Amino acid sequence: MSMPPPSLADHRFEVWAPRPDRVRLWLDGAVHPMRADPGGWWRTTAPAREGARYGYLLDDDGTVLPDPRSPRQPDGVHAPSALIPEVAPPRWEGRELRGAVVYELHIGTFTSEGTFDAAVERLPYLVELGVGFVQVMPVNAFNGTHGWGYDGVGWFAVHEPYGGPAGLERFVAAAHQVGLGVLLDVVHNHLGPSGNYLGRFGPYETDGANTWGRTINLDGAGSAEVRRFILDDMAWWLRRYGVDGLRLDAVHALVDDPDRHLLADAAALATELSAELGRPLALIAESDLNDPRLVTAADRGGYGLAAQWNDDVHHAIHTYVSGERQGYYADFGSPECLATVLTEGFFHAGTFSSFRGRVHGERIDPAVVAPSQLLAYTCTHDQVGNRARGDRPSEYLSPGRLAIKAALVLFSAFTPMLFMGEEWGARTPFRFFTSHPEPELARATVEGRTAEFAAHGWPPGEVPDPQDPATFAASHLDWTEREHPEHARLLRSYRALIALRDDPALAVDDLRAVTVDHPGEATWFAVHRGDLTLIVNVSDPPVTAPFGGTPVLEWAAPSVQGGATTVPGESFVVLRRAL
Repeated sequence: MSMPPPSLADHRFEVWAPRPDRVRLWLDGAVHPMRADPGGWWRTTAPAREGARYGYLLDDDGTVLPDPRSPRQPDGVHAPSALIPEVAPPRWEGRELRGAVVYELHIGTFTSEGTFDAAVERLPYLVELGVGFVQVMPVNAFNGTHGWGYDGVGWFAVHEPYGGPAGLERFVAAAHQVGLGVLLDVVHNHLGPSGNYLGRFGPYETDGANTWGRTINLDGAGSAEVRRFILDDMAWWLRRYGVDGLRLDAVHALVDDPDRHLLADAAALATELSAELGRPLALIAESDLNDPRLVTAADRGGYGLAAQWNDDVHHAIHTYVSGERQGYYADFGSPECLATVLTEGFFHAGTFSSFRGRVHGERIDPAVVAPSQLLAYTCTHDQVGNRARGDRPSEYLSPGRLAIKAALVLFSAFTPMLFMGEEWGARTPFRFFTSHPEPELARATVEGRTAEFAAHGWPPGEVPDPQDPATFAASHLDWTEREHPEHARLLRSYRALIALRDDPALAVDDLRAVTVDHPGEATWFAVHRGDLTLIVNVSDPPVTAPFGGTPVLEWAAPSVQGGATTVPGESFVVLRRAL
C-alpha cells in the first residue's frame, strides 16, 4: 500500500539578503514574491509539504540558490534546499565533560559503509572501551562524496552520503541510549571553495584570508547578522539534533574584537541553552594560541569556553617517545619539556617558539584553569592526516612505545582524547582525501598538497593523491586488526588505563597536585598523582627508578625491590605507593 503524499501546511520562509534589490522564493517550481524589512531580511509565507524543494532567486538571475540556512541539501550543495520536519530529540540527562574520555572519529572512514547507521553498530564497543563522548569530525554539507568535512558550505545541513539529517538524528539518539555524549566538530572560520553562495546574499566574508579561505566578517559592516548566523548555527546542532557540545575549529582564525569576541558570545549562548535544555553543554576550542583566556570564566575576564585542545601535550609526548624533531617539533622532546606540560599545561607560555620565530603563549594560572579544561591526545586527525603519507604512530613505533604514549595521556590530569583506532594500534593510515568534482579545483588540491610536502623534503611520488579514490579507501579502519594478538594486547592496555581513571588518586582536578621526576635524560620518567606513580621507560634496556610500591598496571612485568623499581625497556608501570 502506497503512503499518502505529505500534506501542505503554511511555512514561513525568510532569508537575510541585504545585497540584492529583489528576492523571490522558488518553491517546488513555483515563484513567490518576498518583502524586505529595513534590516535586509526578506520574508513570505507559502504552503509547503515536508521535503519540499526550495531556494531563492536574486534580482533578475534565474539561478535558484540554496538557502544559506538550508537544513538539507539532498541533491548537492549547488541544488535547491529541502524542508525537514520539526522534531525534538529524545530526552536525556546529558553528561559532564570533566572526568570523561573523548573519542574522535570520521564518519566516512570509521566503518566500511561510512554512514551514521553503520557507526551506530560500533557504539557498544566504545562504551566497553570506557569512552564518555564521541567527537565527530564535521558533517555539514560540502561538495563531493567524501572528504574531511572542513570545506563545508551548508553550515546547517548534514552531508547526504553519511545519511543526512535523519541519519544524524538516529546516531545521536543511539549514542545517548548507551550513555555516550556526542560532540560535533563545526567550522566557522572559512567556507569551502565549491557551493559557497553566501556572498551573493550579504557580506559574510571579508577581503582578508586565512590558510583555508577568506575570513568571515565578524566585526565589519553587516557583521551583526553574520555573528547571529554563526551563533544560530551553534544553537541548531545543540537544540535540533541534541548534540552535547561542539568542537570549534581553528578559533585562532576568527578575526574579531577581543573586547567582545564571538567566542564569549558563544559561551554565553551555551550557558543559556544548557539551562533551557536541562543538560550540560560543552564548547571546545581548537586553538594554537596557548591562550588561557579561552577557558577562563567570564567573570574572571575570559571567554568562558568549557575546554580547548592542547597541542603542546601532544608534541611533548610524541617527541619524547618517538624522537622526531622536525618542523614545529623542534622545541620539544626533552624530559624537561614533558615535565613542563604535564604540570603546567602549556610548554610555550610567554616563551620563545623557534618554529614561529617569536615569543608565544601565556602561562596558565592553576587556581583559575583546571587541567580537565585541556584536551590531551597521542594523535588526532590533524597529527596523523597532515603527515605526508597519513601514517599513524603504529607505523614507526613499537607496541611498547605506543603503550607509553597512551599511559602518559590517560594518567595525566587532562581530559584524554583518542583518535579512532589508536587504541588497538591501527595500521591503516588516515590520509588527506578529497572528492572535488571540478577539475580545476581537484588539480589545485593535488598540486598544492604535493608542493607543500616537497618543501619538507618529500618526493612527489610519495605523497598520496588526495583525489584518488584509493587514498580514501585506504583510510578506512580495519576492525579485524583487533583480533591479532599484538593489537589485542594494546587494546587491553588502553581499557585498563581508562578504567584506572576512576581511581580516587586521579580524581583531583588541579595541576598543582601533579608532580614529576626524571634523571635529566630519556630513560625513565615518573608522574605522581596521589598515591599512584606512573613510571615509563623509553629506552631499550631496563632502567631502575627510585620509587617502590605495588604494581597495579603494567605493560611488561617490573621488578620491585624495596624503594626501587626496575622497568623493562619500552614499557610502563603504575605503582601504588605508601604515602
